[in-house]
Amino acid sequence: MSCGIVIALPEELATLTSRKLAKGECIKLSDDVLVAYAGAGPNNAANAARLLIAKGADRLISWGCAAALSPQLQSGNLVIADQLFFDQQVYEADKRWSHKLRSRLSERLAVTSGNLFTETRIVALSEDKRTIHRDSGAIALDMESGAIAKVANQANLPCLVLRAIADPAGMDLPRAVEQALSPQGEVELPKLLRFLLTHPWELPALIRLGLHFRAAQKTLKTIAKHLNEITLF
Repeated sequence: MSCGIVIALPEELATLTSRKLAKGECIKLSDDVLVAYAGAGPNNAANAARLLIAKGADRLISWGCAAALSPQLQSGNLVIADQLFFDQQVYEADKRWSHKLRSRLSERLAVTSGNLFTETRIVALSEDKRTIHRDSGAIALDMESGAIAKVANQANLPCLVLRAIADPAGMDLPRAVEQALSPQGEVELPKLLRFLLTHPWELPALIRLGLHFRAAQKTLKTIAKHLNEITLF
């Protein structure tokens, strides 16, 4: 028996291991925990989830950061998803697994349960976040969890979604981030630096986003200390 964890970004991967992985690579963290570095987006996440299953994973975890849709959520809050809205379908996270983790982790962190919306693109504007929140009732947004839950559902395997909030609902992503994004939704540093050279006034917003993201990383590092508890099903 083995638990498979899907991670999209290198900064999220660093909360679990110091090892540097290539996209699509899968490693063992321990005898019963596998980690796959997917890259951003639902297609990459689905491929990584299938790889983990092929390697022997009998349960899946979506691990990483998310954007808040609910104005009540703050950066660093942990969301344990109940349902995942993706590709006009609804997928269930495992109720027993999620409830057990909420009970244990809420003693150490601010933990919120609710539904999560998975998009195929970066949602940069707070206005668009409000629209998704109003129309779906989801409290947070990412680009991978729904695809992971879909693969788990197809394989009849339990799925757990652990997402730490980075950008708050009322925050627009800095234009510098949008300009530096690759088609896969990842920030390309050379593009980012070139944009900042001609738009230096963007730097304060970028620093604020970095602080929010750091709060999310801190939460993920905190729960990583209890990984043995988390992966038990």
